[in-house]
Amino acid sequence: MKIFYAESAPHYNSYTFPYGIYCLPETPEDYCEAYDSGFLPYTGNPDLRHSIFYKARSLRISLEKFDESSESRRLARKFGNISISIREGTKELMTDPVFLNFALEYASERFQKGELGRERLDYLLSRPYLTGIKIFALGDEDLAYLLYCAHGRHFHYWFSFYSLNFPNDLPLGKYVMWRSIHHAMEKGFKYIYLGTCYGSKSLYKARDFKGVEFHDGNIWIPNLKQLKTICKLDDENALICADRLKISEDQNAFI
Repeated sequence: MKIFYAESAPHYNSYTFPYGIYCLPETPEDYCEAYDSGFLPYTGNPDLRHSIFYKARSLRISLEKFDESSESRRLARKFGNISISIREGTKELMTDPVFLNFALEYASERFQKGELGRERLDYLLSRPYLTGIKIFALGDEDLAYLLYCAHGRHFHYWFSFYSLNFPNDLPLGKYVMWRSIHHAMEKGFKYIYLGTCYGSKSLYKARDFKGVEFHDGNIWIPNLKQLKTICKLDDENALICADRLKISEDQNAFI
């Protein structure tokens, strides 16, 4: 696995000289190492030929430590009388106009940052680390689709698209994530990855489940309280001119 760095804007007064950290997996085994090291797939530029990963505050659940929270139990009760099935999409699904339009319509409504048009969607579907698409259905109606990456002991809940016409009192997006966690457990995966966690609005991925860990750039930390504090700092833009080492009360302890 090749690791490389891309220089970002410096702030000389605080001696903060940031770099984006990327990796290029070169073998199937490298995907496992990338996820273990806090990297996630980068798809921001459909013209990019290389399937690179970027280092970020990745979020995962250790499925050995997972347990239901009061919120997830309430969610299960809400959907208790609704028989939603999960099946594997065929290869033909990736060029199916019904699926493509479903995904694009969802993205136009819900994606606030990082637009997802047809070109980028095709790019996602062409990535070598994409394993497949899970379909969540109620009878003959497909309610949601999940693009996932499964490598070794890692299951990545990557992109999800779900019906916007479902009753508002039934949070379908949360249910799809919850069912996916249980599906990953049943299939014997050790971790499920839920993307990044920046800002308080992203904490819905963490606070409703037990066994959550986040990557701080160095190690995985199983501390939800600390994650909430960091996300609050994101909201306050506390790192505009310095990194976490420099804003730490005890820099020696940080090191």
